[in-house]
Amino acid sequence: MASTYLTWTPSGAGSTTKWTTSFWVKRANLGGTQELVANWGSGNDNTTVRFLSGNNLEIVDYQSSSVVMKRVTNRLFRDTSAWYHIVVNIDTNQSTANDRTKLYINGVQETSFSTTTNYSSGQAHKWNTTYVHNIGQSGGSAGYFDGSMSHIHFIDGTAYDASAFGETDATTGEWEAKTSPSVTYGNNGFFILKDGNGITDQSSNSNNFTLGGGTLTD
Repeated sequence: MASTYLTWTPSGAGSTTKWTTSFWVKRANLGGTQELVANWGSGNDNTTVRFLSGNNLEIVDYQSSSVVMKRVTNRLFRDTSAWYHIVVNIDTNQSTANDRTKLYINGVQETSFSTTTNYSSGQAHKWNTTYVHNIGQSGGSAGYFDGSMSHIHFIDGTAYDASAFGETDATTGEWEAKTSPSVTYGNNGFFILKDGNGITDQSSNSNNFTLGGGTLTD
């Protein structure tokens, strides 16, 4: 049973209307709720990207126990031999409601959802505040991710699409990582699990994570 997760708490809030996260995942076991990236505050204030028990992907933001944003994909993620590149960008100031949350899988924007709840215009979110930020686990010692993760980016204050972090190999046609993307991280941004560099932030911010539990294997 998986029990490894990473944790970090920002010392101050960054942008509460615009951010991006990008990461690569390879699942080892299916089923159950498996948190990928999440922040958790007091009560029921949390934002998370996670696999659900049905093997679809959910992005959800709860504030005071109410859902203010939610996406659940129709697509299922059941290939344990594949790496998936997942990018989520949030910009609640977008005039079109559906554009306030965007999801990209392996370079392609996902548009087929079984559930869609949009942020209201200018809605502030809890991600990128001083709540604890976890990778691989929820805030309640549950929902551990079972698999591998790599090249995890968080961008404070800019909404990037997938092309900022990945590109198509001209020879193989496969989607691959840009190992040193040209992005602006912002104050709370970070870049961890880059090749063999572990949980030390590879941006210039020194927003280093710590091992919250389990064993991290390179």
